[in-house]
Amino acid sequence: MAAGDGRRSHEPVIYYRDPSVVVTSHGIEVDGDFTALDELTRVWHRRHSVSARAVAGRGALSLSLLAPIIAAIVAVVVTLRMDLSVGTRVVIVTAALLMGLGTALLLDPVLDRMDKSFDRGLHLHEIWVERAGVDVCLVKTRDAARFGRIYRALQRAVGD
Repeated sequence: MAAGDGRRSHEPVIYYRDPSVVVTSHGIEVDGDFTALDELTRVWHRRHSVSARAVAGRGALSLSLLAPIIAAIVAVVVTLRMDLSVGTRVVIVTAALLMGLGTALLLDPVLDRMDKSFDRGLHLHEIWVERAGVDVCLVKTRDAARFGRIYRALQRAVGD
């Protein structure tokens, strides 16, 4: 640290902070459990296989967008093939088209959830450390972006 930069050597540099994880130049705290950097002999990460539940959830979100549109198309096709009066056909086709267009109201919240599912990712990510000869899993998350931020912060902290 340069002289006169305003920080004292005992004040930790904060590399990452969220409600449950804090990575500083002194150590990492996860859910209130602090581990000093000088206690760590090794740091690594693991990525587990794809979660079927996450894939199914993403598929369900996709179907929630497509189902009303497909239903509206089927209703229009069936109505045009049936022997109905012109007025009845117009009413059914109009209702089907409105139902299809009504999905536009669902687009924003469903696409927002879809974005969040991509942020979370399909894999379980873990950060492991060796402390006093024992392997300890410090962090488990499906949030790939959060995992990356924590792991990079820990690498910076250990490297300093």
